[in-house]
Amino acid sequence: MTKLSIIIVNYNVKHFLEQCLISVFNACANIQSEIFVVDNNSVDGSCAMVKERFPKVKLLENKKNYGFSYANNQAIKQAKGEYILLLNPDTVVEEDSFEKCIQFMDINSDTGGLTVKMIDGKGNFLPESKRALPTPTVSFYKIFGFASLFPKSKKFAKYYLGHLNENEINEIEILPGAFMFLRKKVLDKTGLLDEEYFMYGEDIDLSHRITKAGYKNYYYPNTAIIHYKGESTKKGSLNYVYIFYKAMMIFAQKHFSHKNAKAFSFLINLAIYFRAFLAVLSRFTKNIFLPTLDFLFIYLTYIFIERIWENYKFGDNGQYPEEFLKYAVPSYIIIWLVSVWLNGGYSKQIKFFSLFKGIGIGTIVILAIYALLPESLRFSRALIIVGCLFTLLITYINRLIVHQIKFFPQRFKLNRRLKIIIIGLIDEINRVERIITKAEIKPLIIGKVSPLEKTKESYHIGSIKQLEEIVKIHRIDEVVFCAKDVPSNQIISNMLRLASFNLDYKIAQPDTLSIIGSNSIETTGELYTVEINSISNNENIRNKRIFDIISSVLILLFSPLMLLLFKIPYKLINNSVHVLLGSKTWVGYKTESDVNTENLPKIKKGILTPLDLRSEKEENVTFIHNSNLAYAKNYKVWNDLNILLKGFKQIGR
Repeated sequence: MTKLSIIIVNYNVKHFLEQCLISVFNACANIQSEIFVVDNNSVDGSCAMVKERFPKVKLLENKKNYGFSYANNQAIKQAKGEYILLLNPDTVVEEDSFEKCIQFMDINSDTGGLTVKMIDGKGNFLPESKRALPTPTVSFYKIFGFASLFPKSKKFAKYYLGHLNENEINEIEILPGAFMFLRKKVLDKTGLLDEEYFMYGEDIDLSHRITKAGYKNYYYPNTAIIHYKGESTKKGSLNYVYIFYKAMMIFAQKHFSHKNAKAFSFLINLAIYFRAFLAVLSRFTKNIFLPTLDFLFIYLTYIFIERIWENYKFGDNGQYPEEFLKYAVPSYIIIWLVSVWLNGGYSKQIKFFSLFKGIGIGTIVILAIYALLPESLRFSRALIIVGCLFTLLITYINRLIVHQIKFFPQRFKLNRRLKIIIIGLIDEINRVERIITKAEIKPLIIGKVSPLEKTKESYHIGSIKQLEEIVKIHRIDEVVFCAKDVPSNQIISNMLRLASFNLDYKIAQPDTLSIIGSNSIETTGELYTVEINSISNNENIRNKRIFDIISSVLILLFSPLMLLLFKIPYKLINNSVHVLLGSKTWVGYKTESDVNTENLPKIKKGILTPLDLRSEKEENVTFIHNSNLAYAKNYKVWNDLNILLKGFKQIGR
């Protein structure tokens, strides 16, 4: 008889799903179990990975995202286990997590469901591990910040049951959807997840129905899991705010009295508008503040230098016309700032070279336009050059200011490399080192730590029992665990032990090409990987788009001449417009019915392909795949230029 059915709903978190499944299989070693993965139309190669790496998994592939509840119910209807576990894909479970949960449920027959202690990717306890029913009063205290101000209060922090000890077993009302361990016969009695909830709220609804049916829900901290919280959705997005609070309104209308439901709906609507306003204001401020600051200070500087230059050039006998400050200077500034933006000067990672390059190109554009203007509109080349130098200085100073303010995302790159240690045995550490040295991010490996008390003196700098001392002495930023040598329960216990150090953690699962970690709920999970990602780098995406725009404009300008000389079809105009507008790109993957591009970074459909570099056409599937692979892995904008020049006569196809 199947004891446990594990159901994981996945949506575009392939790397996390892979890590989750490895930990799940380890935890199921001594249990009669079945594992379902329901994929909600992911485009990141998740399904291909599951089929290749985990053939025993029962994979359900949805061609449309019908939501979290619908997907879970698909698997629950097929499940044969005495117990059902609904598990998020961005989790890691301990080797004995399931055995402990089953033992508790077997002993306590009145238990309808339980959840466990959850920690985030930095080892911090997640308060949503235990929750109360979100009544209007409880929700009010949570939405308007009282729960944060009084985190241990039985009254104000009831939403997360802050008064309950996180290390003690307690009866709770609401189970979190990330880990819901349920008795199958209870589900048969209460019904499955309510599919009216697309995402969020379904865990609250089901938990409430379980307690109304006479069963108890428990918080069980005798085992713990890592939950890389927020990997499938962005918690700060307007979409999240809308979906979450809409789910709360559905719950209120379904379970509260008319009076309470009305009060709750009013509160929720108020919260939606309040949070939406804050989200819009925050996003607008983050996006517009730095360009506005740049524009303002550059313009004020121009007012100052214009007066100095007027005195030098004209003395008391003249001045520049008012059109100079009114029209010319704003035009210069806009060209500089657009050029800075196109060259990555407003990216989250601040690079001085991006500013230098952007302002340099902007200055060349301004001088080129200046040369074409009539004499009456040519005010002063000197003021353009001086303005260029001041613009470089001002934009750099502004970024120094913004770098110091945590609210803004822009940061200068660290002058030092991250210091990391790797915990494992020799063979696995060597494998992990190879991945890290091939990855785009290259940290400084301070040393290797043995997971055993016994160490190899010439290789390990210490054992895992000395971890705290090692972290202190070497000022470690990040710890990488080799999961083949360090069990999940030991990884989690050490993360909890070192939580006060504010370290980052990553886990290298055996036989994988990626090392997974996550620093906060806002990240999509930092990782070291040797997988193909070069063309998906932000800088390459930007460079490819700039190349497409410039080349499209040039082709459109010279299209009459090209149509006459090269006999290229008129479709080149149509293709150029599509590329200019961003619906296509000049160079994309070669696609054939038998060629799989699912695991390659996503780019727009191309007019030309890497195969256009070759004079002889080879239609072998393997060769086409390798050509696509090489193009994605080793992307340079010069590759696009080379392919465009080589296949120029084909741009009208």
